[in-house]
Amino acid sequence: MTSMAQDGQVPAAAGESLGILLRIASTLAIVAMGTCIKALGNGVPLGQVVFFRSAVALVPLALFLAWSNDFPRGLATRRPLGHVARSAMGACALFTSFATIRLLPLAEATLLSYLSPVMVTLLGWAVLGETLSRRRISGVALGLAGGVAFCLPALSGTFADGALLGLVLGLATAFLTAGALIQVRRLTVAGEKAGAIAFWFAVVSALGGLMTLPTGWVMPNATQAALLVGAGFAGGTAHILMTLSFRHAQAAALAPFEYLSILWAALAGIVFFAEIPNWAFLLAAPLILAGSVVALPKRAGRRV
Repeated sequence: MTSMAQDGQVPAAAGESLGILLRIASTLAIVAMGTCIKALGNGVPLGQVVFFRSAVALVPLALFLAWSNDFPRGLATRRPLGHVARSAMGACALFTSFATIRLLPLAEATLLSYLSPVMVTLLGWAVLGETLSRRRISGVALGLAGGVAFCLPALSGTFADGALLGLVLGLATAFLTAGALIQVRRLTVAGEKAGAIAFWFAVVSALGGLMTLPTGWVMPNATQAALLVGAGFAGGTAHILMTLSFRHAQAAALAPFEYLSILWAALAGIVFFAEIPNWAFLLAAPLILAGSVVALPKRAGRRV
């Protein structure tokens, strides 16, 4: 899930404090989405969750683009195949991400997503020919060390049932997200608008979820329906809040606050699901977060 702010310019006199508040609000929205998905458990098929998350998100996204005077003309594209490639990887990442949330504590699933900047660095070097500076190599090393630390329970045979699969899916999510972000770079360099990138990603993801209808969807009860709508609304709102934050503050000022999502996820896990972070999480978290910070380009933003 990628920010619509990547092709925008930050006004010089914008209020940085407002941008920071919007960025913090976006991290809360991201965790609210994850909390809704976690609360659904296995009662709703995964493809149905992906469909509702994506389809409902189109509503706030379209309203925001209309408010920005960028709908529908802002959805035009000269590179439809590029959008298909980006959206396909992003849609697959939604499936693996939501499966990870079902199998792992919310904080752990969120933490694994922060391996994607490390993978973006490696893919940028391998695919785009970007230079690996000492700083980025250090970030990759820290992130990989954190990933190894996170895997220690699996290596010692102490992972709970399903947690090993959750770990594999979490790593797959980080890799797919990294691939999607590389494609976003290509599209933005080619002049594609970030609003179009976000919108068509939601459309493709909704279609991907809809394709699972023959596998057996369920009629959600009132609570499940509210959680499905809540996940979609929170996901779409997170895009909007992040976009607005980049209009008021530079990426360098906002970057430290995106990591609050780890804190919110840990708190939500404790309050709603009685999930207490284990020793592997506490050991891996500072390494992965440090690697994420170091590996990111100095003016980089974050996906949703």
